[in-house]
Amino acid sequence: MPLEDVRPLQEGLPFGVRIGGLTREKLEDKALRDEIDALFVKHGMIVFEDVEQSDEMQLALSSCFGPLKEHPVKAVGRVDSDRMPGVIEIRSKRGRGIVEVDGKQVSHWLPWHFDHCYNDELNRAGVLRSVERVEEGGITGFLDGIALYEAFPKDLRERIEGKEIVYTLSTQYDELKFGRPAQYRMIEPKPSSPEFKAQAASMPRAIHPAVWTRPTGEKCLHVSSYMAQGILGDETPEGDALLEEVCQEINRLAETCSYHHTWRPTDMAIWDNLRMLHCVSGNNPDEERLMYRTTIAGDYGHGRWEEAPREAVTADAMA
Repeated sequence: MPLEDVRPLQEGLPFGVRIGGLTREKLEDKALRDEIDALFVKHGMIVFEDVEQSDEMQLALSSCFGPLKEHPVKAVGRVDSDRMPGVIEIRSKRGRGIVEVDGKQVSHWLPWHFDHCYNDELNRAGVLRSVERVEEGGITGFLDGIALYEAFPKDLRERIEGKEIVYTLSTQYDELKFGRPAQYRMIEPKPSSPEFKAQAASMPRAIHPAVWTRPTGEKCLHVSSYMAQGILGDETPEGDALLEEVCQEINRLAETCSYHHTWRPTDMAIWDNLRMLHCVSGNNPDEERLMYRTTIAGDYGHGRWEEAPREAVTADAMA
């Protein structure tokens, strides 16, 4: 049973496809599942259109790409750990986590990043669906690391290639060191539980390459401005200036070669976390937004801890 409805994600983009007409019954066909996974490897991102909006459908789609894994941050909200391991909820609550970006106040804004950069092990992908939408904003942007590498200025690409980036679990807006918009300030911090603070304090710094080569041969520029602390071995004004230049170039190129998805009630989407960067536009702080995301296992083997993990600090000690 071959796929009947496969289209480019957006005209002129070098990544992504749209697939329509899938049902849970069709996904029982192994050949069709393999075809979907092959399209994902080739294109890096899929938007599934007009699909059943249920936990069961999200799990069925996710299983095309590998087993689920638990999110590494214990304080992240789970949907139903017993029935759906690895499914998390991403909730933007009213009046919480507000930042001013280029003169506009929004909640749950996120810069260009890849997931789990603060960990030694990444995840292959995530499948995302919108459960509660907002009237304006809440748009998810996607940017291809292969296209980024090819579009980067040659001199800057040569200076960052071979470098490794240091990351920590630092989620607050005032902790963003690199790639800030021209006008940027934190208005209201994100909620942060004692459990989250305890885990963040116990985690060593994670190291990931700025550029890596995929098994299929393409080079991928893979730098997250979110949670980045500097260049390994060069946490100096000169090294920081280089990383800032890279992050700002990513911002600049994203203006013309990224895709920004406005969520509909019948959409789900998957992106390759080892290849793509993504961002979130933020939304009106008076509105709430809720997303469900599965986490697909599968690492690239290039991340590591800077030092051996420490024994976890107790939440009571951090309170």
